[in-house]
Amino acid sequence: MKGFGLLFASQSAARPAGRRKLPRLRFLPLVLLALILAAGSADEKRIAIYGASTNYSLPVVDRNGHEYVGLLEIVEPLGTVNARTDGLHWRLRYNDVEADFTNGQTRAKIHGKDFDLSSTFLLEGGRGLVPIPSLYALLTKILSVPVSLNEASRRLFIGNVATHFTAQLNRTTPLRLVMNFTAPVNPTIATEPGKLRMVFHREPIVPPGSPTLTFDDKVIPSATYFENNGTAEIDVNSSAPLMASFSNDGHTITIAAATSQSNAALPGTPLPPSPAAPANPAAVIAPVPTTQLAPRHFFAVLDASHGGDEPGVALAPDLLEKDVTLSLTRRLRQELESRGISTLLLRDTDGGLTLDQRAIFSNTAHPVIYIAMHAAADGKGVRLYTALLPAGGENNGPFVAWDTAQTLFLPASQLAAQGVAAELQRRQIQVRTLSAPLRPLNNVTAAAIAVEVAPPNTAVKDLVLPGYQQNVVSALANGIVSVRDRLGAAR
Repeated sequence: MKGFGLLFASQSAARPAGRRKLPRLRFLPLVLLALILAAGSADEKRIAIYGASTNYSLPVVDRNGHEYVGLLEIVEPLGTVNARTDGLHWRLRYNDVEADFTNGQTRAKIHGKDFDLSSTFLLEGGRGLVPIPSLYALLTKILSVPVSLNEASRRLFIGNVATHFTAQLNRTTPLRLVMNFTAPVNPTIATEPGKLRMVFHREPIVPPGSPTLTFDDKVIPSATYFENNGTAEIDVNSSAPLMASFSNDGHTITIAAATSQSNAALPGTPLPPSPAAPANPAAVIAPVPTTQLAPRHFFAVLDASHGGDEPGVALAPDLLEKDVTLSLTRRLRQELESRGISTLLLRDTDGGLTLDQRAIFSNTAHPVIYIAMHAAADGKGVRLYTALLPAGGENNGPFVAWDTAQTLFLPASQLAAQGVAAELQRRQIQVRTLSAPLRPLNNVTAAAIAVEVAPPNTAVKDLVLPGYQQNVVSALANGIVSVRDRLGAAR
């Protein structure tokens, strides 16, 4: 899904004199880019590297009971580096530091001085693999900067780059947990009964004084920090549904307990129509739901992402995301209409629409549900997204800001996602339910979900198999039907 950088982020920073300008991700050397794009399943072992100007993640391999990672791939984004192979010898030069390794040996030379590895050095296909436990001492000598390694969770910090955070519970109505970070963050957020989970794939988050924060409150009693497989995670425990929003340029995350006002948009509450947006979408305001309007006929707006000059992700050399999303959306329209649900396709050709246009056309159609379709080559199965809203703009009477138009419809969106997820699971299609700042979900005044379809296995070509696509869209249609009445649809 274009626009989702879940594993990597580049940040500007001053660089030492004589060091080349650090590249952004799209300019990384092909050997590293290939490894980055080859991200496998969630169970794949990975190590996260956090530097002053770039954060990235690399795969870990097991050899003879030990964990290894490519040394060149670790240092390549950090400075001027080259490596060459000479028989059993593998030599790496980083800036003015030379390191010499021999395949099968536990001793290397750095600047001509012996250095002991925790286990043997391996040379595979020209790649120099070093044991992870040796990284702290090895990189300290090669990089000449402070290095910190959390071996258990495979998180490597190069320089003083750690991001710290505080958490304070504000006993307001609704209850709010305010988390402030020393640097901008953008975690993946998912909810499940009794918990809101924030996973930090690319941020160098470090634990507070205690991994468990207690707040002495029945609604939000505690939050827990832990690390695993190159990621950090904060779980907020709760006895009520929670919603998260960003503010302060990503430095603050506010987690609020759902209120009775938010529940007005839950199943059974009719959702109101919304006006077309004016010429300046940034200033658009959308109506707040009210229970005084008559119920509407169920209407689904289907949105095939990308299109025209915006192809989306190149899933394969001859396979573009915009083509796959259009195929899936057409199939979903047939499945919904065969179940008596009228639909509108925002894009039924290879035309392009802006994100604001997609929201405007959807709101003008007054749907009960909006479904955006995406496709991906990485991972397996289906990922379902609901909006992750920014801190709200100013309200103006019965209206709310354009960027938070989804606010009171979010419970209905989460209900729709749950219904679809249950049907996908019933069909044994792997599914994950997530929250993300994915536009135009936050601009839509209806239940709104985004569906990202990945292959059923590691073969990208299987993404376009008619049987697989039909199985997915049939599950989507059944899931929507299962919550149709609860979304306030007219029979």
